[in-house]
Amino acid sequence: MTDAVRIELSVNGRRRTVDVEPHHTLLDMLRDDLALTGTKECCLVGECGACSVLVDGAAVDSCLMLGVEADGLEITTVEGLGHHDRLDPLQAAFLETGAVQCGFCIPGQLIAARAMLSLNPSPTRADVEEGLAGNLCRCAGYEQIIEAVLAAARDGNATEPRTPEARSTGDPAATPDARVAPQ
Repeated sequence: MTDAVRIELSVNGRRRTVDVEPHHTLLDMLRDDLALTGTKECCLVGECGACSVLVDGAAVDSCLMLGVEADGLEITTVEGLGHHDRLDPLQAAFLETGAVQCGFCIPGQLIAARAMLSLNPSPTRADVEEGLAGNLCRCAGYEQIIEAVLAAARDGNATEPRTPEARSTGDPAATPDARVAPQ
């Protein structure tokens, strides 16, 4: 016998109905029940930001929120930033600046940056540093990550996703390809 609670929510723009165990976190629900594994499990205490998602537009550590609390809410994961064959401008900027290293923290960094840019589309470097302060990078790629967010903001923080082919041309071997090495 299960104590699962049926909830309805929107995930990446799609209405979903999910049966969630009351003790499962939003992170558990996204990864285990909805197979959205871009949101990473790491510290499980809200210290690293790897599990960040947007909840009604605000960045939230999904390891600290129960899945049942998402009933009726709009959740956006890293998978929901781009559209089909188009990258979110932040995703493109991360690739262009070499901000994607091992890729583990990048989903949370992208989500935190998207939340910050929605509030402040023309941030200073200090604004970006503060906006990303809750996201840790073990590869220490902070400089490239900050450059990527500033580049996306300079490009007008466009809301229209860009095709992968619209990225700057350079050494293709130096650009990570999620189709080849998914996270």
